[in-house]
Amino acid sequence: MEERNETLGTEFFLLGLSDSAQLQNWLFVLFLLIYVANVVGNAGIMLVVWTEPALHTPMYFFISILSFIDIFYSSTTVPKMFAGFLARAAVSRGGCLAQMFFFHFLGSTEAMLLTLMGFDRYLAIFSPLRYPLLMTRRVCLALTGLLWAVGFSHSLLHVLMMSRVVFCRARRVQHFFCDIAPLLKLACSDVRTHELLLFAVTGFLVLGCFSLTSLSYVLIVSAVLRIRSPEGRRKAFSTCAAHLTVVVLHYGCAGFMYLRPRSRHTLSQDRVVAVLYTAVTPLLNPLIYTLRNKEVKAAIRRAVGRRLGSRGD
Repeated sequence: MEERNETLGTEFFLLGLSDSAQLQNWLFVLFLLIYVANVVGNAGIMLVVWTEPALHTPMYFFISILSFIDIFYSSTTVPKMFAGFLARAAVSRGGCLAQMFFFHFLGSTEAMLLTLMGFDRYLAIFSPLRYPLLMTRRVCLALTGLLWAVGFSHSLLHVLMMSRVVFCRARRVQHFFCDIAPLLKLACSDVRTHELLLFAVTGFLVLGCFSLTSLSYVLIVSAVLRIRSPEGRRKAFSTCAAHLTVVVLHYGCAGFMYLRPRSRHTLSQDRVVAVLYTAVTPLLNPLIYTLRNKEVKAAIRRAVGRRLGSRGD
């Protein structure tokens, strides 16, 4: 107990992405541009969805929630990565656990949100006449609240378990943020239960959401194939293309990070995938949803037109 209490006030040192000072300067500029574009792009989608009456539908409501998550998901890890580029990034034990909590909270909530968005698209295609009655604003808010609650509980479970781990003196984290796997490498106590929890709980969540999302697309394909009009089939598939692209990116990275066998688990690979997962993918989401979506592009043009018109007056 004394050893555990002694570690509560200690710091962890994040080693970042690279030891090369010259490379770190270039990485700082690159990821700063990516982060700014991520925040501006996702905030722009949220603003357009909230201000354009034509986009006040369940699908765009969920897209705005996805953009909200992506902004704060990236903000949980990327600023600390910037600090690591400029100097050795130190973080307290409490700060490390807080970063871990929000990383898994927002990540698991996003995974479940993508699943919900898949079934939303299925309902819209399978039963377009009943869809407005099934997916009311109250139902959307209730489902979103449920996702946040489950994500909160999932992340809290991991943080409570990690708070009981005893760490050794060398607290050099082979990562650019505090995640479970690199921290368990520094533990002095037995962490087999924590590793099993990480693999079982997070694996169940990832595989469960992926399976349900896959099921929704099987149902979507079967529903679309029953549409007689080729134009109707094309339009139905086009509404799902952006969401399917985001799903592949999200689950590809999550599965690689948390569902690999332990013998093939390397922290260097985790860092590369984590960069894509936390910095690049949140930037791609607004691009995917705007470049492939005529309604969003039309809404953006109307918003820009009104803005320019108001300045002219």
